[in-house]
Amino acid sequence: MLESLKKMFSGNEGDLPVHTGSKPDISREKSAELYEKAKTFFPGGVNSPVRAFKSVYGTPLFIQKGDGCYVWDADGNQFIDFCGSWGPLILGHNHPKIREKVTEVMQNGMSFGAPTALENELAELIIKNNKFVEKIRFTSSGTEAVMSAIRLARGYTGKDKIIKFEGCYHGHSDSLLVKAGSGLVTFGETSSQGVPKSFALETIVIPLNDKDAIKAAFEQFKDEVAAVIIEGIPANNGLLIQDQDYVEFLQQICKDNKALLIFDEVITGFRLGFEGAAAHYGVKPDIVTYGKIIGGGLPVGMYGASAEIMGHISPDGGVYQAGTLSGNPVAMAAGIAQLTELSRSGFYKDLNAKTTEFAESIQRFATARNYKFKVFHVGSIFWFAFTDKEAIKTAEDIDPQSMDKFKVLHRELLNRGIYIGPSGYEVGFVSAAHTKIELEKAKRAILEGLDVVFRNK
Repeated sequence: MLESLKKMFSGNEGDLPVHTGSKPDISREKSAELYEKAKTFFPGGVNSPVRAFKSVYGTPLFIQKGDGCYVWDADGNQFIDFCGSWGPLILGHNHPKIREKVTEVMQNGMSFGAPTALENELAELIIKNNKFVEKIRFTSSGTEAVMSAIRLARGYTGKDKIIKFEGCYHGHSDSLLVKAGSGLVTFGETSSQGVPKSFALETIVIPLNDKDAIKAAFEQFKDEVAAVIIEGIPANNGLLIQDQDYVEFLQQICKDNKALLIFDEVITGFRLGFEGAAAHYGVKPDIVTYGKIIGGGLPVGMYGASAEIMGHISPDGGVYQAGTLSGNPVAMAAGIAQLTELSRSGFYKDLNAKTTEFAESIQRFATARNYKFKVFHVGSIFWFAFTDKEAIKTAEDIDPQSMDKFKVLHRELLNRGIYIGPSGYEVGFVSAAHTKIELEKAKRAILEGLDVVFRNK
């Protein structure tokens, strides 16, 4: 089967026959029933907004199980999954080594609210293989890790203001749910009801990829800025890959102004490589945050820094941060199993090469067809953009009207057994579980879907 698929794609992708029509919609009857019931329990019927499928066609899929690179929904539909629980499942679903380690640890209990040797084991595995952190603190989510990192930066520097960038998402804590105002350098405006304006006034929001804007921010708020926070590579609002010199510039201007540089690596950490975007750019952030990938997809987060900076966290220092379930033994067990696999020689080289071939072959097809479509990718992360721009570095560069085309593509992919995030602003992820066979199947579906999109333009 693999050989026949190879032959199918051995020539120029532009020579493939045009797909002649849309696929019939898959059955979502059981998912729709579950969604109607869920709406009586949860706001919008979901426990996280993007799951509501508001940006795409149809009702949400209720997932019943996952294995390898596949998921199955309540109606029995099977999909090749490129969402991977929003990135953490870099080894795929239900990986046997993670499952075995978690099952073994669960025999002794699942929560203690007290130290366990598992915390030491996972921490040692991380610190020995990551030169950007000397001490760490486990949390229960990426949002909690970023919130704690901000508090640490303020406590360490004795300053209050934070600079963030338009188009970067750092979780749902109050001081970071802000958006830019109308000027080049503005105080943040709350992007959610329930966030006091006084919280937003401590956050300065500026455009990405604009050196003049950050220079102006430091000049306007001289000696008031505790930290600059940026996603390692912004990947919550498209894949906004920043230039090397810009990231190095951020490091230097923070140093010059005695502010800390925080890399939010909830998506990029352990995904681009074991040391994430920090190693990708060769830039050492002062504080770095990570998310659920360090727990094999279970609820966990982490922030880390030098021993000197982390020495300000309680009980050693005066910056309070706590978590009843931090270092949960089940999550630690999953993390040990997952990161052990990620630390193996050649893991990232193979995964990233596989992703590059997948992304570039789709791009060759789109280019040959003169489709206004680009596949941006870095490491094992990719993003589909309906654009003819060679680079998109800011949220403002994304055409909102292009999301109409994404809606069509999303429906076509679901009907062909491919699952990606239900928003055109979300990125996709290739896992170690995606074999050449599945990637060729997915590629064929994507090319057919693009033909449908652009046939109907």
